[in-house]
Amino acid sequence: MKPEPIETPTVRLRLLRADDAADVEAACNDPQIQRFLPSMPRPYTRDHALTWINDEAQWAAGGASYAIADPATDRLLGTVGVHHVDTDRAQGEIGYWAAPWARGKGVITAATKAVAERAFAQGFDRIEVLVDLANPKSVRVALAAGFHPEGTRRGAARNADGSRRDVTVFARLAGDPATPVVRALPDLPGGELTDGVVTLRPLGPGDEDFYHELFSTPDIVASHVPPVPPDLEEIRLRCARSESRWLLGERADLVMVDAATGAPAGDIGLYYQEPVTGQAMIGYCVLPAFRGRAFSRRASVLLCRWAFANTAIARMIAGTNPANGGSQRVLEAAGFLREGYQRNRLPGLAGGRIDDILWALLPGDLREKD
Repeated sequence: MKPEPIETPTVRLRLLRADDAADVEAACNDPQIQRFLPSMPRPYTRDHALTWINDEAQWAAGGASYAIADPATDRLLGTVGVHHVDTDRAQGEIGYWAAPWARGKGVITAATKAVAERAFAQGFDRIEVLVDLANPKSVRVALAAGFHPEGTRRGAARNADGSRRDVTVFARLAGDPATPVVRALPDLPGGELTDGVVTLRPLGPGDEDFYHELFSTPDIVASHVPPVPPDLEEIRLRCARSESRWLLGERADLVMVDAATGAPAGDIGLYYQEPVTGQAMIGYCVLPAFRGRAFSRRASVLLCRWAFANTAIARMIAGTNPANGGSQRVLEAAGFLREGYQRNRLPGLAGGRIDDILWALLPGDLREKD
């Protein structure tokens, strides 16, 4: 017996049909879909589409495979399904993709919610979504559909070249509400922060060359934890996963930009290490060509003001090398107060250890003006 379609106000979930083949072929040749579904044939042909459309293996295994269709036109917008079903544990995994012409409209979130509700009604107790953190759009779908992040599954997915990559597990239980997961770090208003002199924008793909230059600067390397320049692969992953780390509430990495020229000048990060206590930490660095222009102080004020106003962060800390007088002046000018001296706190160059001065800022301490 064929399953009934699932109707929602924004999408219709129905069985795939032969007349969807052209849209499936076009969508599955999209670079983004092929990037995150590396087992997909390349190029993807009409024959591949028809073979997949007629494959009922997911249904036979207790899962499902639906076309996401426009309720008005019935045109294919994407697909969603339940697979990797474990009947003993009453759990499965939801997978989805959106056609290029359907993105940014919320259709995948609506479809994911609808399929999860159908699965729970049919006896599933737990549904997972596995996401590559280089795919922040998929992270947004999982969070918006009520799936909670649970951690990293190392090497759980295979790349097209046979190598393996990590994925993050998101899950909903049958009793969980279908409401979006509340984020600890919201998006920036308008996508950036600025005071007219310095602009802060999220780090992302395309910043690799700048980050390589920044973290190859000797005095920046010396204050980095650990004091070792990151290799190109580490930089690539940091840029690719930055938006997802922000969405998960772990950290916010931002590029300091000279507002007058648009040139990237430095980096500032917010690390939300203690959400239970409402404490986070900032760290920053600036290329030598942009020093002496109060960029670090301005960036610190912008970021801390936003954090205190828009998150549950109640206390911001920072640390400085006792020998780094410049950074201590930055923090003092922003309103941070010195609270302690931590001996041998951090790894130093050549295997040694260095002391660290602890600074802290409360909302009422912030100095908004020079």
